[in-house]
Amino acid sequence: MEEENLPRHIGFIMDGNGRWAKKRAMPRNFGHKQGAAVFKKTVNWCRELGVRAATFYAFSTENWKRPADEVKGIMNLLRKYIKDIRAMAKEDVRFIFIGDLTKLDEDIQVELTDIMETTKQNTGFITGVALNYGGRAEIANAARLLAEKCVSGELEPGDITEEAFERELYTSKFPPLDLVIRPSGEQRLSNFLIWQAAYAEFVFMDVLWPDFKKKDLESAIEEYAHRSRRFGGV
Repeated sequence: MEEENLPRHIGFIMDGNGRWAKKRAMPRNFGHKQGAAVFKKTVNWCRELGVRAATFYAFSTENWKRPADEVKGIMNLLRKYIKDIRAMAKEDVRFIFIGDLTKLDEDIQVELTDIMETTKQNTGFITGVALNYGGRAEIANAARLLAEKCVSGELEPGDITEEAFERELYTSKFPPLDLVIRPSGEQRLSNFLIWQAAYAEFVFMDVLWPDFKKKDLESAIEEYAHRSRRFGGV
């Protein structure tokens, strides 16, 4: 596919892990484990296809409402996959973890901060992982940062533009978001990258995330390539 027809940045809402496990009479955390394996494969597929960046919705601000054993299992799974993330980082992949990381356990915060620091010079591909992330919370945080700059005299209110606002978002180092893929049959953003998705294309798929394959990614990109993106023009 020609480069101009490829999405530069894809957002993945990794949905359906629990239902996938339930269909197999397994605990929900078994589904999360399978979903984590698909995350790793999807990063490689995106790179092979020429996509420049991908952001994965791993844990939302609302997910703390889930049963305590499920949340604990997800965090332990994250600890386990940090080793895989470090291995992927050696392949010129930059990792940026977006969201309020201060709510995570301290040992996880230390690891994620170190990974971001040690990969910030990598230019081959950007992988975003949304942890304790909410789109509304991200917008509120950006507004708060701009307000602080106004109070300090660094900015005037009249200096606040869309571009200035975007520089305060977690995704300021990413290319523009072109495509959002949500498997599992649900058709909503669920508070994911709501500012960035203003002009993104959406592809909703019936496949559950643990069953997501390279052919599903290729199908979504093919559909994206045939969309007419006018950005309000004609």
